[in-house]
Amino acid sequence: MPKSFPTALLCTALLLSPMFSSGQTVEPPPGKAYFSSGGETIFSMPILDVGGSDQGSIVRFSPFFNAQGMVNYDLSKSFGLFTGLSIRNQGFIYQVPDTSLRFKFRTYNLGVPVGFKVGTMNHTLVFLGYQLEVPINYKEKRFENEKKEEKFNVWFSDRTEKIFHSVFIGFQGPGSSVLTVRYYLNNFHNKNYTEEKDGITYKPYDGLNANILAISAGFRVFDGRKMSLSGGDAKPKETKAQLGRNNGWYN
Repeated sequence: MPKSFPTALLCTALLLSPMFSSGQTVEPPPGKAYFSSGGETIFSMPILDVGGSDQGSIVRFSPFFNAQGMVNYDLSKSFGLFTGLSIRNQGFIYQVPDTSLRFKFRTYNLGVPVGFKVGTMNHTLVFLGYQLEVPINYKEKRFENEKKEEKFNVWFSDRTEKIFHSVFIGFQGPGSSVLTVRYYLNNFHNKNYTEEKDGITYKPYDGLNANILAISAGFRVFDGRKMSLSGGDAKPKETKAQLGRNNGWYN
């Protein structure tokens, strides 16, 4: 059994547990800020231009570690705004055409999204936005004939752009499942980065143009409903306003 399997199972259980909880859900009212959060699994691929060639793109799967927290402000029951903070494992795989050489690149990014959502707040909705991301850790692996030949990671590396810019559109559907499509507007690597080898200075990423297209699947990212557990001698006629106060949405 892979070592990561118990961790994956635990994360899945935590994400799905609200679906099987008993009790009464309480809706955040319009005009009040509230918090929501969720994780995501990312499938990404680079849109390449390497010396005029678009070949060599391979889909990358990154289930860990991707999390985001959103501060929501709904102007009505059908329109809302959001911003927040995220951490994302983002990168791509490049297979050099007609060779056995393959590279895997990734960064961990801290991001700040801003956007709006339209639909039924906390339920079925469409969201659009822009995100700024700062890469904090860079990792690179080089494989030849399926054998790993080199691996290193660097904190706050100059090998990538200092800030990534992306636009995204997504859908939150049944069971608060979330599907997001994201496109990075700038190149992944800093093509002007230089390093020295055998006394020769060169640019390892010169000519490597890669804009990442990512599709992610998540859960409850824009669902700010809280669970009010009931049972026993719970107040049977408690109003929605009273439930909201008890859950911290009303002052």
